[in-house]
Amino acid sequence: MTTSTVKRIVCLANSRKRGGRCVAGKELLPEDRVGGWIRPVSARDDEEVGPQERCYPDGGDPQVLDIIDVPLLRPHRKSYQQENWLLDPYQQWNKAGQVTWDDLCTMLDGDEPLWINGHSTSSEHNDRVPTDAAADLDDSLRLIRVDALTVSVSEPLRPSADFPILRGLFNYHGDDYCFRITDPESENGSLGLPYGDYQVGERYLCVSLGEPFEGYAYKLIATIIKP
Repeated sequence: MTTSTVKRIVCLANSRKRGGRCVAGKELLPEDRVGGWIRPVSARDDEEVGPQERCYPDGGDPQVLDIIDVPLLRPHRKSYQQENWLLDPYQQWNKAGQVTWDDLCTMLDGDEPLWINGHSTSSEHNDRVPTDAAADLDDSLRLIRVDALTVSVSEPLRPSADFPILRGLFNYHGDDYCFRITDPESENGSLGLPYGDYQVGERYLCVSLGEPFEGYAYKLIATIIKP
């Protein structure tokens, strides 16, 4: 029988992913040190985390900024997603506390560009990386701070879609970006809003490099954290 290892993380993403969620955070080490990224994943093909796999004993769902003890089986690295760990589906997650907005400054990643720039879709900007180039990368998660975020709310591609299309526009160390937003809190908040652009100001963003799709890995805003 495989014994799980409990890792304590600060939850920085609980975003939508193919019928489940993509949960990720930074490890908390002894003496209040901040370690690297950990993304718990399931053993299913899409690696999404289901409701029963991530819920607390009281049935609650992990929230961004929660401190969580997560039982994990082993590293499950895949190409540029080096942060992946296989979760233990038979052990529950436990909330151990919560951090604040002011704590996030100690968890920021470096100031380098967001992976490789120069490749864009028709509706976004600097939002994808060719899979051949992405294979040479060794990370897929960043926590950044932006001075001014603009959220664009536009009509969904399908009338049956649950939410409008959300995009985040920002400048990060001289480079302009426009990524799709997969943050459930932002999606819920967009319901009923008129289509258009909304300037929301300073924010922390968890940005990720998603699974390969038709020759590209797409950059996403997994979480928008407001003061």
